[in-house]
Amino acid sequence: MILLDTSVLVEGLGAGGSMREALRDAIAQGERIALPAPVLYEWKRGPRIPEEIDAQEALFPSREALPFGPDEAHLAARLYQELPRSRGREVDLAIAASALVWRSRLWTLNVEDFRDVPGLALVTLAKGTP
Repeated sequence: MILLDTSVLVEGLGAGGSMREALRDAIAQGERIALPAPVLYEWKRGPRIPEEIDAQEALFPSREALPFGPDEAHLAARLYQELPRSRGREVDLAIAASALVWRSRLWTLNVEDFRDVPGLALVTLAKGTP
């Protein structure tokens, strides 16, 4: 399973996004893709137009977002305590913890935000490369 980072969601569903085709290709090729709750939070708090929300709900319904529960919270807190530069990265660490707890790869456009998270498998899919 692949969890989406907010960066991919914005560029895949946002107006004029650069990742629309890559996201469409990954879905068409049968990749199991999910949103962790912290990504849903970041996505929904941003400036979204109704068409973007409609696309997100059609592809990744809010009710199916992977929950951020105690296991994710404990791991995110541990990452915050152990990693350098953790201040200001709270949501990124929550997203990383979600991917680790769900034993998933994380598809992100912001590799540097996650590179130092131990054990986290990153995906940087581009057009036509699932």
